[in-house]
Amino acid sequence: MTHLEPTRLPDRLRDTQRLLFIAKHARWTGGLHPDDGNHALYHRETREILEGLGIPLVVADDYAALFARPEADFVFPLLNRGGFYNSEMLLPLLCNRLGLPYVGASPIVRGLSDDKHLTKLEAAARGVPTAPWALFRRGAPVDAARCPPARRWVVKPNNSSASWGIRDAHDRAELAQAIAEVHALDHDAMVEPFLDGSDVEVPVITCRGAPALLPMMIFEQADPTHLRTYQEKRDLVDRSAKYSLKLFEADALADKIIDYTARMAEVFRPFDYGRFEFRIDFETGEIRLLEVNLNCNLWSEKVFGRAAVAAGFTQADLIETIVAESMIRQLGAGRERDAA
Repeated sequence: MTHLEPTRLPDRLRDTQRLLFIAKHARWTGGLHPDDGNHALYHRETREILEGLGIPLVVADDYAALFARPEADFVFPLLNRGGFYNSEMLLPLLCNRLGLPYVGASPIVRGLSDDKHLTKLEAAARGVPTAPWALFRRGAPVDAARCPPARRWVVKPNNSSASWGIRDAHDRAELAQAIAEVHALDHDAMVEPFLDGSDVEVPVITCRGAPALLPMMIFEQADPTHLRTYQEKRDLVDRSAKYSLKLFEADALADKIIDYTARMAEVFRPFDYGRFEFRIDFETGEIRLLEVNLNCNLWSEKVFGRAAVAAGFTQADLIETIVAESMIRQLGAGRERDAA
């Protein structure tokens, strides 16, 4: 991992490139969205920062913007949850079809990250601890006896984000029902034992061409058995008494988390930015990888934005660094500060 310092967009790229920003709420001007909550604020904030970079900006909120070649040279895709299965891969696929470079990982790497089962296989192959699990693909036979033993299970869509569709079960009958409910959402179902504890989030960006860790954050839970929901993560319900987002102060576990993150980051390079999530049981000291979220939420009030401030970045620094590093990597622009 490398030293953290904001990367500025080189003048040569600012003067020659047109950037397409595409997100579901890219044109949003209001407050919380009634269904998507703070996600709309995040997209609005990002658009406003991109408008301030001085690079010609094209704004779109639909996949159709990439059905034919747009009047743009580079794409910042944030339309991740498109309302259909595996939608996260469509924008980079459309970019590849048109030969347009874009921020973020390639479609197949996005798929590797978005499929929690495949991510856990990568973790197991690299000695990164993760909870035991069972995967039930839609259309395949379901035998709940395959699930690892537990007093309580978490059942979730294998490809969801922000805990959308998550639920729990306390016996085998509830377990079978929960799997059926996730399948009814048109998703594969993953089952894991519920892990008590709090989530430590490790945001990673590219800096000087290599993965760099921003300060780690923790969702500190008042009740370590609480199951965080989509509605809480999108600020659609009050969750202030349940958990709080804080800077994770280095302790005896930090070095292990950094090591595990470095191992997993190598699986996905180059990915520009991503969040590596671990469940920590402070009673036992156990660390378990939960998932990896590439092209994750960058909003100033979430993990990435708060960690950026702790690193001495403004939110504008964070967005510019991600865009600039991606452009430099793919378009071959020189690193002017390094040559000085």
